[in-house]
Amino acid sequence: MYKNRSQGFTLIELLVVIAIIGVLSAVVLASLNTARSKGNDAAIQSNLSTVRVQAELYYGDNSNSYGTLAWTTGTGCYPATGSHMFANAGTSATIARAISSADSLNGTGSVGCSSTVSTYVVAAQLTNNTGQYFCVDSTGNGRTVTAAFPTAAISVCPTT
Repeated sequence: MYKNRSQGFTLIELLVVIAIIGVLSAVVLASLNTARSKGNDAAIQSNLSTVRVQAELYYGDNSNSYGTLAWTTGTGCYPATGSHMFANAGTSATIARAISSADSLNGTGSVGCSSTVSTYVVAAQLTNNTGQYFCVDSTGNGRTVTAAFPTAAISVCPTT
């Protein structure tokens, strides 16, 4: 009686399996994107922590001065020349590389920096939460700030 029935899957069964696989792959891809952006945030924080350490070395090696650079963003934070801690030359090249790396991780143009003879501040937009940025300054602060990325000059990391 059942000898003529085919042994394959029906079209409905195949479509259900394909739909389930599609849903599962969408969930996995969403999780990977979140993990990637959290990894980028950790790398940005690490790069700015490197800036904090290297800035103190620069300060000691340059007559207790960070040099002077008005608030700037993007590639202005790691120029090829200048007499400040951000110049991509000599002892400040490590600082410039760290800021450049943070800038490329969060989308070019999303870092800001400034320095005076006795102070400096560097901020970088985070990728996982665009309402936050990471900031380091000459007072030893290194913190995540929940606020819009600063468009005007700041002299220290905000406490919020």
